[in-house]
Amino acid sequence: MKLALKLGALMLAAMAGVAVFAPVPSAQAADAGRAAPAPFKEIRWDELVPKDWDPYKRFRDKKLDGLTDNDPRSEAMLKEMREVWDAAPTNPLMNGARVRLAGYIVPLEEAKGELKEFLLVPYFGACIHTPPPPANQIIHVLPAQPLKGFKGMVPVWVNGTLKTQRDDSMMGVSGYHLDAVKVEHYEVPK
Repeated sequence: MKLALKLGALMLAAMAGVAVFAPVPSAQAADAGRAAPAPFKEIRWDELVPKDWDPYKRFRDKKLDGLTDNDPRSEAMLKEMREVWDAAPTNPLMNGARVRLAGYIVPLEEAKGELKEFLLVPYFGACIHTPPPPANQIIHVLPAQPLKGFKGMVPVWVNGTLKTQRDDSMMGVSGYHLDAVKVEHYEVPK
């Protein structure tokens, strides 16, 4: 892929990545005899991004017209964008939140047909077919138990406790970590 196209793909990927899945009202669990843990709150991907963060702020005045692969400005711009996105701030209000979120699996560790850890991303192809989204749009997921029947780029619902924790993997930098208590195939709500 030409470097100038990669720059455009980075911008499009981030724009496409926000709020890919629409929120659906969740049922709240009630336990009359004792205090139940807080229910999992369904969130949207844009809730992971601090409201005052603008991923394009540093790049609005840059001239992208006429850039070619062999233009040193293209490589410098791509490197600068990757640095900004890898350092993308997380939303501190999400730290410790019990959440339910839909996204796509990017496998990190598989063995004997079982998925032991993965990245959850907001749109198909993120980290594999397109450049990784900003770190605040990537969640490093550790399921409570290895998963069977889940492959890369399948849509899933994930329930668990979210932490603002940066992690670097071969597929991208994640700004969040989630200890998943439940991972299920995504089905469109009725």
